[in-house]
Amino acid sequence: MHALLEGEQIADVRKGGLKEDGRHFDLPARRFWLSPTAEHQKPELLKPAYSHWVDLATASPVGEPISVLGWADVVDVARITEPEHVEAIDGKLIWTADYVSTRFEWKKRDPLWVLVLRVRRLHEPLTVPWKDEYGGCTSWVNYEGLPADPTSVASHEVLSDVAFEAKHKGLRDALPADCWE
Repeated sequence: MHALLEGEQIADVRKGGLKEDGRHFDLPARRFWLSPTAEHQKPELLKPAYSHWVDLATASPVGEPISVLGWADVVDVARITEPEHVEAIDGKLIWTADYVSTRFEWKKRDPLWVLVLRVRRLHEPLTVPWKDEYGGCTSWVNYEGLPADPTSVASHEVLSDVAFEAKHKGLRDALPADCWE
């Protein structure tokens, strides 16, 4: 999440978590709160330039209140099904090529989703109490007590329009047109 909130990365890759309905990824919302997590947070999963970011992970310990620092709009979606597509976006991600390849290879019949996110950082973090259902390997967490519409909370875009569009174009150009919705 740190890479998204710093504007270093505008994409997230998803295949679905162990707790997903049917263990398949779905996109139930185009706007969502960014969820701090410690799942898959190991230095060896990140490229060397980013491995120290694991120390900056803001996940709350199990049972402790959760701080929400931002939200995102999904502005574009690609589904990739070929290994060369994974290679094509390698320079756009902070994760190692090996880690992204393992995500790609997991559940081979399902595509790897590439979500292009327009991220906003909250001016002041929001805090919600911990609930057991928030834990575990899942793509979507619906926090009780947060406003239904993130735009109602003061926030700012982490990238200028020009910087975001340049990164977005780079991602679109890296993959074949038929990958994109």
